[in-house]
Amino acid sequence: MVRGGPPHDGPDAAHRRPDNVSDATVKALGKLSEALEVVEHARGLLYGFHRLTGTADLALGDAVDMLRNAGHQELADDIDQQIVGRNVVSGRWTFQLVEDYDDGYYAEFKAAEQRARDTLVDGKRHLFEAEMKEDRRSRGRLHHEALPQEIPTGSDEDAN
Repeated sequence: MVRGGPPHDGPDAAHRRPDNVSDATVKALGKLSEALEVVEHARGLLYGFHRLTGTADLALGDAVDMLRNAGHQELADDIDQQIVGRNVVSGRWTFQLVEDYDDGYYAEFKAAEQRARDTLVDGKRHLFEAEMKEDRRSRGRLHHEALPQEIPTGSDEDAN
């Protein structure tokens, strides 16, 4: 591994731990961030469930119409009355599940994670990951930079 690099070769101020913050605190906040990422993933899956269930219900309505047009009125009526537009859980369509999740569990989880960061590290995000990056990258090597490289902007004369 190549070590070294300029003295400023490290994370930006938004990703450096404040003074007097312990390793244990950074590690705990990292675990809290990890948990929030899982909740975010679950939320995405819930939205996927919402979209897939809605798409299935619309396709089912089309299938019922096609069954009717093919002369299967009784079967079409049965499916239409039993399943089309049915609640997925007692009293709820999927949009209601999404809203309950967003307004309840998800909102509380996000607020708790934000509150912990605000209280312990001045609201800074991903300190654990930023420190992991510093530990794992090879300073001075291409594609191991601490921060994105600034792209020089040319003068108007350069554009001609």
